[in-house]
Amino acid sequence: MTGREDFYHLLGVGRKATVDELRKAYRRLARKYHPDVNPGDKKAEDHFKKISAAYDVLGDPKKRKVYDRMGYYQETGGSTAPGGQQGARPVDFSGFDFSDMAGGGARARAGASGFRDIFSQVFRQQDAREAYQEPGTDLEYQVQIGFWEAIRGTRIHLTINRFRTCSTCRGQGGTGAEGPCPECKGEGSATRQMGTMQFSVPCARCGGKGRSRKICTACGGDGRRAHPEKLNVAIPAGVPDGLRVRVPAKGNTGPHGGPPGDFYVVVQVKPHPFFERRGDSIYTVVPVTITEASLGTKIEIPTIDRKRALLKIPPGTVAGQKFRLQEKGVQSLRTGKRGDQFVVVRLHVPKIADERSKEILRELARLNPDDPREEIYRNLKV
Repeated sequence: MTGREDFYHLLGVGRKATVDELRKAYRRLARKYHPDVNPGDKKAEDHFKKISAAYDVLGDPKKRKVYDRMGYYQETGGSTAPGGQQGARPVDFSGFDFSDMAGGGARARAGASGFRDIFSQVFRQQDAREAYQEPGTDLEYQVQIGFWEAIRGTRIHLTINRFRTCSTCRGQGGTGAEGPCPECKGEGSATRQMGTMQFSVPCARCGGKGRSRKICTACGGDGRRAHPEKLNVAIPAGVPDGLRVRVPAKGNTGPHGGPPGDFYVVVQVKPHPFFERRGDSIYTVVPVTITEASLGTKIEIPTIDRKRALLKIPPGTVAGQKFRLQEKGVQSLRTGKRGDQFVVVRLHVPKIADERSKEILRELARLNPDDPREEIYRNLKV
């Protein structure tokens, strides 16, 4: 292959790339280097010719087989190599006016979305000649589960309404023998207007094939019908609030037999009055008496395992102090490891009614005359 650029390298794919991967790579590069998008740029134009020639060969299984064996492909009258156009069939963008998008300004910004739509429609028309089938849409359903169901995992039973392949026409949108499509007269495409631009899109009736059957009366030619369906969805243990659980291929089936989308369950978890979840960690607030905080003690702490863990409270513990119980949190869906449980101390101040208790507290104050606000006054110099 001396003196020639490698077709696979030009398209940015490996030698084992599938037809779909080749098509996507060519589309991406064509959008970037097409002359109408780069007016006056000779290098972009030359590169567009090269990638068009490369895709013309690699996109054709017979030509690709010859190229893989020989290192080049030769048409009648010359070889197809990057830099030449012999036999190349780039996507035809002629007739489109890209002047509004060539520079900056309000018109360019306003037409940006339409500009992208044009490219999408042009390439979709090319796909239509290859029996283009539009994929179905995804569906989403919100479900609320309890705190303990989220911790341990559960199953939810749903009845959803989704589009499925029409059983009468088997997704074809029509019945009987095929004939020329009455909508596009067998052309497979229809003309669409956007501002000053005209471009062709696949015919909605025949999906770009140019031939169709009598419209199915059951689905109205769409190839699918809405049906209720029961789903049994597994919610994994440790699922956090807001997680989307994916059920593959349970969304709407695409028109004319297109592949189905996915179904998503968005999980909302009810809060718990004692356990607060933050990521994979559990936070709990536990009251401790002044005596326990002053002298130190050991207390039992409830955990999400429905067991109690023993926690040591050291002497001199203050309000808001936080202690950690390792691996007493939620099992992570990502790593499989458990988080920690954090215990926050809340001091419990008793209501003193009898004189004996009051006298004991006054004696305690006389024995411990420290002023806890002294440092504040000192720093503020009040």
